[in-house]
Amino acid sequence: MSGIHVMTRGARMMSAVLTAAAATSIGLLALTAPAASASTSSQDGWIQLAHLSPNTPAVDVYLYSFGDSKAQQVIQHVTYGTVSAFEALPAGDYTVAMRAAGAPSSSKPVLSTAVDILAGHAYTVAGMGPASGLRLQVIPDTLTPPAGKVLVRVIQASLQQDSVTVTAGGSHLATNLKFASVTSYHTMNPGTLTVRATGGSESTSSTIALAAGTTHTLVVLDDPGKLSIDDLLDGAGSVAATGGVQTGLGGTAARPGASVRPWVAVSLAGLAFAGGGVVLVSRRRRPALHARRQVTSV
Repeated sequence: MSGIHVMTRGARMMSAVLTAAAATSIGLLALTAPAASASTSSQDGWIQLAHLSPNTPAVDVYLYSFGDSKAQQVIQHVTYGTVSAFEALPAGDYTVAMRAAGAPSSSKPVLSTAVDILAGHAYTVAGMGPASGLRLQVIPDTLTPPAGKVLVRVIQASLQQDSVTVTAGGSHLATNLKFASVTSYHTMNPGTLTVRATGGSESTSSTIALAAGTTHTLVVLDDPGKLSIDDLLDGAGSVAATGGVQTGLGGTAARPGASVRPWVAVSLAGLAFAGGGVVLVSRRRRPALHARRQVTSV
């Protein structure tokens, strides 16, 4: 049959998968490009959600507009070390509620907190501390560094070590920083630095690239039997009140001023669509089992 290509059922399935993957790649690149989103206005602020309590099981996180009992977003089965991308929201009062993973949405939250989102401002709401003293902490984010400089801060989320010291190059970013604490931002020069976290007899290091105009959060985490450092890119370039951000709570959404991040490749491998939801990709680059989180709009 000249000119006709006959595909087996398996080949057709593989072709469909590859086509979907290609479409997903294009969509992700569009989502993570720094072009402004039409849905972001000068009256928007940003929020991201994090689970940073090492001995707390997986949770479902709900985001409500204040006074509205219908959740705007639900992130299901969020495990330790997971940090969402930023979500652009109209300025106003919101409530973040945390329930045990799989608990009915009508059940009483384990924790909840109010967040006043101001236009042009960004916030991290994190489950912090040990399970016995778990709390939701609202952490203001600064996303615009001085011209030609870099902003870097540290979150101490290791329960294995009660306090850690973090250095970057020859600079001390944190000295004996206690568990569940957050430093202020440090202004640094751009460059490639070796970051080291030391607690007790444990020490770990990571090489990070700090580009001019970027903002980073270094999270010290527990890995089995050792410490680890995650470098989270919070912003790149100037963040104006008029936006420049793509929305969509999850790792496929661009953060304020952000370019394509290294974990996009992970999302390409694990991306799936179901019931109108999208997949939340953990901003942690380790381990693979933390790479997929379901987001459902309700």
